Amino acid sequence: MTPVGRGRAPATGRPGWVTAGLGVALAGVVGPHRAIPNSPGRVGSLVESFLPWAGLVVALLFVVALVRRSGVGLVALLLPVAVWVQAFGGLLLPGSDAGTGTRELVVVQHNVSDENPDPAGTARALVAAGGDLVALEEVVVPALAVYEDVLGADYPHHVVHGTVGLWSKYPITEERLVDIRPRAFEAGWNRGLRAVVRTPYGDVAAYVAHLPSVRVGARGLASAPRDESARMLGNAVRGEEVGAVILMGDLNGTVDDRGLGPLTSQLNVAERGFAFSYPAGLPLARIDQVMARSATVGHIRTLPATGSDHLPVAARVTLDPLQGSGRFAP
Repeated sequence: MTPVGRGRAPATGRPGWVTAGLGVALAGVVGPHRAIPNSPGRVGSLVESFLPWAGLVVALLFVVALVRRSGVGLVALLLPVAVWVQAFGGLLLPGSDAGTGTRELVVVQHNVSDENPDPAGTARALVAAGGDLVALEEVVVPALAVYEDVLGADYPHHVVHGTVGLWSKYPITEERLVDIRPRAFEAGWNRGLRAVVRTPYGDVAAYVAHLPSVRVGARGLASAPRDESARMLGNAVRGEEVGAVILMGDLNGTVDDRGLGPLTSQLNVAERGFAFSYPAGLPLARIDQVMARSATVGHIRTLPATGSDHLPVAARVTLDPLQGSGRFAP
């Protein structure tokens, strides 16, 4: 017979309420994250860069609540679960297979790295992905000839400006540099291009961009040049006359980061897939993006690692009916 007071009772009290409080606070971060101030140190953008990982924190809190048999904690954690599922649950759903006549393009996006030791192997891996368009960043002069040679057989049309390039299975009828250089950067920093691709479904304005890097330090997130460049790119897209637009690039930000607001406010982002692309050794965030106007980015996925510090991503883009050839009135 167990003496009175010696039996193991369910854990109650402060630990359960602490777990509950943390869960409610987490829901308050994931849900209304735009309300988080961005100063000092652009803390709002920093939090938004890793929002999907809040799901892992919720799972850990659930384990704590279960171990401590905290009914209060378990019930309270239903709130952050609901908020996370509403925000990110759709990304977990599988992408549907394309049907006949879907007006679909497959696009591949990759920062190939200016220190890539095997550009030929990287190019062969990108060809194997079977995309219609291939966008590359950090294409440096010593490796450019390699990419042109390996990609050329499958992608006879290409354009390069600065360190960004586009390879296409379909004819490119227009091309030009897009100026997204922050004011503080030196002349010759060219990381944006625009090309008009004549696809089987009509003309598509294809943009390739590599926005400035961000750094995390003692003062928070240093993203001012990236944000300035995103505004310039957003203005270029807003003035685009071709109805269908596909933007591909290393944008050095996630689609939840308010710093990319000038782009995400007017372009559709991927509906399915997390596709964390950076860093390649332990991907924590997707900063390699595919966005579109007058089109749906149905699914995005990562491809096997190459010689780059980024993983390539491939996305299915379905053009809206009658949008591929017309001009757009912004």
